[in-house]
Amino acid sequence: MSNKLTKISAVIEEISMGPFGSDIKVENFVSQGVPVLNGSNLTSFKLVEDTFKYVTPEKAKTFKKAIARRGDIVITHRGTLGQISYIPKDSLFDEYVISQSQFRVSLNKNLVDPSFFVYYFHTSEGQKRLLANKCHVGVPALAQATTNFRLIEIPLPSLTTQQKIASVLSALDAKIELNNRINAELEAMAKTLYDYWFVQFDFPNEEGKPYKSSGGTMVWNEELKREIPEGWEVEPLNNNIDLILDHRGKTPKKLGGDWIYEGDGITAISAKIVKGGKLVNLEQANKVSFEMYEKWMPEKLKEGDILMTSEAPLGEFYFLLGKTDYCMSQRLFAIRANRSKVVPSYLYYELSKGNGYSQIIGSQSGSTVFGIRQDELRKIKILKPDIKLQNKFEDSVIPFLQRIRNNDSQNQQLAELRDWLLPMLMNGQVKVQ
Repeated sequence: MSNKLTKISAVIEEISMGPFGSDIKVENFVSQGVPVLNGSNLTSFKLVEDTFKYVTPEKAKTFKKAIARRGDIVITHRGTLGQISYIPKDSLFDEYVISQSQFRVSLNKNLVDPSFFVYYFHTSEGQKRLLANKCHVGVPALAQATTNFRLIEIPLPSLTTQQKIASVLSALDAKIELNNRINAELEAMAKTLYDYWFVQFDFPNEEGKPYKSSGGTMVWNEELKREIPEGWEVEPLNNNIDLILDHRGKTPKKLGGDWIYEGDGITAISAKIVKGGKLVNLEQANKVSFEMYEKWMPEKLKEGDILMTSEAPLGEFYFLLGKTDYCMSQRLFAIRANRSKVVPSYLYYELSKGNGYSQIIGSQSGSTVFGIRQDELRKIKILKPDIKLQNKFEDSVIPFLQRIRNNDSQNQQLAELRDWLLPMLMNGQVKVQ
């Protein structure tokens, strides 16, 4: 890549800030309309479209300069700095309202490929230039955000070269996205099976027919305040587990060491890493040495253990399958089922999706940070089907979970490859033909 630098002002067609916070009030939000972006939508190279709040099209029209469209770049200038994403050609919506903490950029697409532009700003060099005018007083912000952004100089090869580089990186991201879609379908299938068997009680009876729909005997259960299949039990979680691991309050320094920042180590999982049934942002997690791991975790995590966040936020879950050599950090429990009484995968769904979940959320307490104490967690009532039926459920659901874990592992490898290639493609160490 040429070392020649181009000032961003030379390739910008339009740049504008988001609306004032007072312009969009809570009462302006509606169930559908024009989506309003926030920081959660800018966590990747491309716009993340998982969740939105909306305003009416009429309200959106009052924010002419705060409307972002396909091909535009959206950047955070206040709060979580360093976020920059582009709106792809296949985005879910034609228009988006940017937030008060963002600004949008429209580029001259005859000179710049938007995806290349964003990939560049995800390199360490690009981030350094983007954050050069960071102000540390109060809420983190970029001083004179749009003015200073125009003055940034970046290496800009020919448009054809930009497109080739972006194509290589986009192909890796596309595979990651495909794996994520497959995982979402697998998770939905597993959840549907759990609901069908253990919420609707239409598990296969001895004749292979749906139990409840075929007239299976139901009896009232006072603890759950509902009818359950005859012969099923309701018991405290404490009666059905071997242990709960809880390492809150532990830190490396309290154990005579520190986190490690270079080389191999054991990943420390905290509550912020357990989200939506996944372990997220593992590459950003703290690590400890193997010696510290042995000291910190005399009782190691095992396959089938259920990780649960105890607070901030409460009630996120992850089922351990395959890799288990993690160090447990703050605000986290690990629940180990007594396999003679309850099957781990069934218990995972019962706690994270079923009867246990509403009780866990209902048992939260605290003045500033809401969470659940271990003694309260042990009192949570779980529904216990026949152990043979639990085992049959596990036989069906474990293949789904194993494929999800395999896809997650592949995604981690693909992300590492992308992040390794990214700076080398940008500075010309690796060339694309």
